Amino acid sequence: MNVLTPLFTQAGFSVKDAERIVEPFVLKEYDHGDHFVRVGQVSRHLGFAETGMFQYYYPLDGEERTTYITPERSFVACLGSFLKEEPSIENIRALTDARMWLIEKKELRKVLDEVPAFKDYYIALLEWQIGCIDKSRHDLLVLTAEQRYQKLVDQEPELLQRIPLQYLASILGVTPRHLSRLRKAVR
Repeated sequence: MNVLTPLFTQAGFSVKDAERIVEPFVLKEYDHGDHFVRVGQVSRHLGFAETGMFQYYYPLDGEERTTYITPERSFVACLGSFLKEEPSIENIRALTDARMWLIEKKELRKVLDEVPAFKDYYIALLEWQIGCIDKSRHDLLVLTAEQRYQKLVDQEPELLQRIPLQYLASILGVTPRHLSRLRKAVR
């Protein structure tokens, strides 16, 4: 069953509008490690992860620097690349096997024109995402590693159970060894 129709009807759209919004979405299955977008590619889709988690990361000095992990049932996008139609500066890949509903940008534009209320929903989604990026940047610059870890414990405890430690450490801007010390100190 398509999970998007109930998502949009619960958000206040009529069944008719929800069906029009959902119509151009296509289901794609990802195996663990498959990429949604790679550095240098133009991201042409907005996705909704029905199942599975996706890792946003940058290659830097031969290492991966994870910046974000999406939980299930959330939107996935390489915003800069998708919005500006420029090559991506980050990678997004499946951390687990996943099912994602994809919509191409040109199809999204049609839906935005045909369902005016969806434009407000889309703008709110973009504003929320920009706010999240802003908070993340702020946290990396202002909070200590211990404060960032405590914030993760308080606000997204499910990630602690599901994400490998090396990715959590990277999100927090610490080494896996330092993360182990933080975990012991916060208990």
